[in-house]
Amino acid sequence: MWENQASRKVRRRNRALPRGVPVRTALPVVGRAANLKTMPLATEIVSLTVNGDRREVGVPGHYTLLETLRYGLGLTGSKQGCDKGDCGACTVLVDGEATLSCITPVREAEGREIVTVEGLANAHGPHPLQDEFDLHGAAQCGFCTPGILCSAASLLAHTNAPTRDEIREALSGNLCRCTGYTKIYEAVEAAAARMRDDG
Repeated sequence: MWENQASRKVRRRNRALPRGVPVRTALPVVGRAANLKTMPLATEIVSLTVNGDRREVGVPGHYTLLETLRYGLGLTGSKQGCDKGDCGACTVLVDGEATLSCITPVREAEGREIVTVEGLANAHGPHPLQDEFDLHGAAQCGFCTPGILCSAASLLAHTNAPTRDEIREALSGNLCRCTGYTKIYEAVEAAAARMRDDG
């Protein structure tokens, strides 16, 4: 089998790694392109209010809100699914409205109130939606759950007694491949009832 000098070096180096260390599969970049690969990305400082805290972070100017939350601030609750606004796994609240963070430039979120799934709970415990999702078995693999919770939280902030059709409409941008949606709808209805009772 033919193999170039660079791939032999990578193979030799990978053999020497201790167990549990990830193996580098890409060949090293050589020549003029190597200099480009080692250049740092130009970063810009963005100021965001996330889950009630004022945060400043340096990110490349092309970053979306999702990339900034996940890779700049370490808030990995919002998931990176389709990266084109189709699946809803990246949904967060921006000024109380459900927003697809994977297609929102981070600069558009500056000066606005951002709430991620990590910010739904408070000092007294989980948000009623989080509690009811647990009690109703509405989360299975969990990948879509953060986005659905944020979309449902936006709905319940606007109406305290949503109909099943209103719930369906509010969650229509969130795809789930596990639950079949019935348990999700029931959990949202139960959370709405609980929030009405709590006043």
